[in-house]
Amino acid sequence: MSENSELKGKDLIDKKEYRKRRKEFFRKHSHLFQYLMKLGIENKISWGTIVERNAREYSDKIAIKFEDILLTYKEFNEQVNRYAHYFISLGLKKGDIVEIFMTNRPELLIAFTAIGKIGAINSLINTELREKTLAYCLNLTPGKLIIVGSELIDEFTKVKSELNLSNDQILLFSPDRDSKPLPDGFIDLSLIIKDYPPRNPTTTCNVKTNDPIVYFFTSGTTGLYKAATVIHHSLVFNGHAVGLLITEATTDDTVYVALPFYHATAVWLGWAPAFASGAALAISRKFSASRFWDEIRKYNATIFTYVGEFCRYLMNQPIMPDNKKNSIRAIIGNGLRPEIWKDFKERFGIEIVAEAYGASENVAGFANLFNFDCTIGTCVAPYAIVKFDPEAEKPIREEDGYMQRVGLGETGLCIFECKGMTEFRGYTDKKATEAKLLYNVFKEGDIWFNTGDLLRDLGCDHAQFVDRLGDTFRWKGHNVSTTEVEEVLNVFDQVLISSAYGVQIPGTEGRAGMAAIMPSCSMEKFNFNALADKFRKDLAPYAIPIFLRFKANLAITPTFKLKKITLKKEGFDFHNINDPLYVMLPNESEYRPLTKDIYENIKKKKYKF
Repeated sequence: MSENSELKGKDLIDKKEYRKRRKEFFRKHSHLFQYLMKLGIENKISWGTIVERNAREYSDKIAIKFEDILLTYKEFNEQVNRYAHYFISLGLKKGDIVEIFMTNRPELLIAFTAIGKIGAINSLINTELREKTLAYCLNLTPGKLIIVGSELIDEFTKVKSELNLSNDQILLFSPDRDSKPLPDGFIDLSLIIKDYPPRNPTTTCNVKTNDPIVYFFTSGTTGLYKAATVIHHSLVFNGHAVGLLITEATTDDTVYVALPFYHATAVWLGWAPAFASGAALAISRKFSASRFWDEIRKYNATIFTYVGEFCRYLMNQPIMPDNKKNSIRAIIGNGLRPEIWKDFKERFGIEIVAEAYGASENVAGFANLFNFDCTIGTCVAPYAIVKFDPEAEKPIREEDGYMQRVGLGETGLCIFECKGMTEFRGYTDKKATEAKLLYNVFKEGDIWFNTGDLLRDLGCDHAQFVDRLGDTFRWKGHNVSTTEVEEVLNVFDQVLISSAYGVQIPGTEGRAGMAAIMPSCSMEKFNFNALADKFRKDLAPYAIPIFLRFKANLAITPTFKLKKITLKKEGFDFHNINDPLYVMLPNESEYRPLTKDIYENIKKKKYKF
């Protein structure tokens, strides 16, 4: 068998085992599955009704675990209602936008739910954004209310003058444990809500399943951040599908989330499954590989939400005798790479990997319903994996003008058909919305959503994630916009033009940032410290390039786009690149020349990127 044939045969789904698991799954969950299929049609259930149901049926069960705080479902719902009544008194109504700039803590979830009960739209601002991009995102979805956590008030203050604030916008301050004073122009949310009633607002019943509830910011595949619209259906459907169908969670479970809640995975695959099943949600302020299992044991968590990078970091920790001495039975997330999948399950004694695939703006997704290894699972919505030209970076159309699906074991571009419940809701930017659509794909008049991701067909309607395309790469669990990085570089006075892209580092998930630069001065005069300072000021930490490559010129396409295919393939290969290469090593803040020894140590995985 050839190497190519071996690759095509790897991880394919066994048809006999698939039929067996599928039959048992639908036998066991047919009633719940029928309920999920009716959600969008009946258009009655919302995130608010789920929370109010839990307050009735599981009133004394723990809803939130956070540090030394425990909130029952009754207490959580009552606090949500106080927020909701206050927001209504400010004139907030269905369809209005509220921006939330806050790190992981209960107040974020309470405000989010209150806003959802009114039918208003949460705009969750990435807490790692700084100055330029932070101001850009805040201006993109101007909120009638803006809620800022005290832990981020300094960052907000830096950009306040750049925001197009009007007299109608109200600034709300949510104190944390840092005892920061109330800033001028803000209202202390923690104090004022005490005067409002804990009863359910009448607005909840007017919110429909197909109404929008949140904007998640995504760079997608086409450049700068865009606000993707997510409806209540996504939370309710994903919560039930993952929580009840796949992990079979109950009120005795605790779902641990260390991902930031501006990250769609934390909401869709962590919070939603917990609340859909009446389980407890344990929150960490941020992920820490060294204290991860201590927190799991502290909260007695039975399920945790992950992205692939988390799993890699946990695998990189020293092997301990008590690795299997934990309460985890299932994990929910995306990006667990096939090469560590089985070892991860074995080392930590995990039974179920509820791997899923999707994106903030995707109209559908995949889920590992039948617990197969090394797969993102199956998709119940109409999708296709079509042949793709990596050089042109676009799907291939045959002589008749239509696209063609890949064969078994082959890789191609994943697309979803836009119709009915999988209609693309779009971004706030109409041009960006149009750029994600493909027309006349398999027949005249059909419309498909371009995910910008390469998937591999494993058979039996299962797939495996391969790579992300376009002007975005994924690093540290975040989408990084190459356009954003290039804009920062191209205004630096010692850079003529630049090209940003992602490259693979052995032993890491996703792709690390790299930039090819045409300098306007000699290397001896290039101010690396000033460039690093500019990156820290204008980019989120995960978007700062790890590698720099200096070139005399950069190739462009006939349409004047920078050619990145060759740059991506060459990466930071010290032995095959004659251009000057620089690297910012872990825990360092300055660039240094990439030497042979450093290169070899990177290849040997001696640095923990």
